[in-house]
Amino acid sequence: MKTCRMSGLTGAVLLAFACLAAPVSGDTRAAQNAGRLVDVPAGTFMMGDPAGDPNETPRRAAVAAFRLSSVEVTNREFAEFVRATGHVTDPERTGRGYVWTDRWRAVMRADWRRPHGPDSSIRGRDDHPVVQVSWRDARAFCAWRGGRLPSEAEWEFAARGSDGRRYAWGNAPPAQRGAATARRANYGTDDCCAPDDGDGYRTTAPVGTFPAGRSAFGLYDMAGNVWEWTTGRFPGQPDWYVIRGGGWGNNPHCLRAAYRHGNPPDIGLDMVGFRCAADAAGNPASGAAP
Repeated sequence: MKTCRMSGLTGAVLLAFACLAAPVSGDTRAAQNAGRLVDVPAGTFMMGDPAGDPNETPRRAAVAAFRLSSVEVTNREFAEFVRATGHVTDPERTGRGYVWTDRWRAVMRADWRRPHGPDSSIRGRDDHPVVQVSWRDARAFCAWRGGRLPSEAEWEFAARGSDGRRYAWGNAPPAQRGAATARRANYGTDDCCAPDDGDGYRTTAPVGTFPAGRSAFGLYDMAGNVWEWTTGRFPGQPDWYVIRGGGWGNNPHCLRAAYRHGNPPDIGLDMVGFRCAADAAGNPASGAAP
């Protein structure tokens, strides 16, 4: 079984998966629909993967009807939020963000405008997912939009539906090579862990670039591109929050809908972004059954 390498950072108590990942043509309609919420119906499903990691033990979960962003929050959207509110992100406050090279490194002056360090830029990347935003930054953005972050159960159900598929699109792993229209995700090497731009992108791709990878509910990038924050708590680390979906630097094992990882709520990384959720009218919050 292919696995993701787990790299530790002393001092930050950070563990993150990194196996590494400009262009193929994208679905411009997805970028134009940034911020649009898709209705996800109520449902029950088996959350987890019996062939997965120990923290993926299958359990029955139920979700009430809710709404979820069709794509990950983009640099353009986050810039609008900052202009309107004056929000200062956690990486800007601390003066550092975490950047993947051959391992995770704390890089001074890495933030959402300079995601890979002070010499990088998001110029020309308005439609790429914003990164270097902490869980707290993501929560603040979603609240500004009148929404919230999704629960773990909501995220996994939105990614895989109720038919038990391993990936957002089905059971077959993604393919980097071949026709661009057949590629399903922006990710790293098939064998963990090294940089790869075989899918057309070494790091982030514009949201919605891989429409063949849409979930059963028509959601883009539920596998790859960037990890996404949820409100779930990571096992064994009560102060950490779960991230889902895998990113541009991971192998297919990490892109499975059941795969879980976690990070502290006050750090930013260049492979982690988010999307927003909202309750459907009249429905309570969704979650996993005990």
